[in-house]
Amino acid sequence: MLRIVDARTGHLVEIPSVRRHLLSICVHLPAGDARIGMTDLRLLLVGDVLARTAELHGLQSRMFLTTPDLPQEQSEALGRAMSALGVHPPADAGVHPPNGTLCAAADVHVRAYDPAAPNEVGGVRIDVGRVGLTSRERDVPDRARPHVLASGLLDAVAPEGTDPLAVRLLMLGHAHRTPVTFTGTALDEARRTLGDWRELVADWAQEPSRPVPADVLRHAHDVLAEDLGVPAVLDGLVTVATRPDVPAGAKFETFAFLDRVLGLDLAREVGHQHRPAT
Repeated sequence: MLRIVDARTGHLVEIPSVRRHLLSICVHLPAGDARIGMTDLRLLLVGDVLARTAELHGLQSRMFLTTPDLPQEQSEALGRAMSALGVHPPADAGVHPPNGTLCAAADVHVRAYDPAAPNEVGGVRIDVGRVGLTSRERDVPDRARPHVLASGLLDAVAPEGTDPLAVRLLMLGHAHRTPVTFTGTALDEARRTLGDWRELVADWAQEPSRPVPADVLRHAHDVLAEDLGVPAVLDGLVTVATRPDVPAGAKFETFAFLDRVLGLDLAREVGHQHRPAT
């Protein structure tokens, strides 16, 4: 059973609301502005994680996207940023207002938190916390900076050469309803964690494979099934990495399996030369 909090009621509800094997997800980027910011990418990331989680629970899924009427360069930059963040492309996309068919029958609607946002006729509504920036971008709304996309959307938060999946990891570390503020310190920590995990996974891959520990698998399924508990999954990986009772091969399989939801390319360094596993 996959359940999530419906923002309109505050209650956990089972999705999809009718029993079938295809989950329809509609991501609504805020209308009324022709610029895209990090909050929009977070909406798409939440939709992507929901789709991945549904598939882990045996459901097929399709994600749809509604956007403002964007200039071509903004649309192209949005596509590049989605690809860089490992967000699967939507099955279809349309311009606000929806044409009445694209998202009318969606099981789940993903929106940025806005008390004035309209309620959809059906389906579950997920409200996603907005993204703020610091340092030179402090106190400037991310949707008010045209340069954010002109030079590449992720340039606003990540120095040149930063792996975009470190940005993904940083956002995944917060519950989807919680606002996120990007800081240099937080991004540096995400970069180090991602690098360390990839190196460990490459080391563990050299050892005989072992199954994912039953308690770890059960915990991951449980927290993901209850309101997309991705931060708890990340905490679980931190614990597994240091557990002496878990063989290296089981650690590898655990990280590889949960990366199906996390989308962090944790096996990227497998096959490269690393120190022997200990």
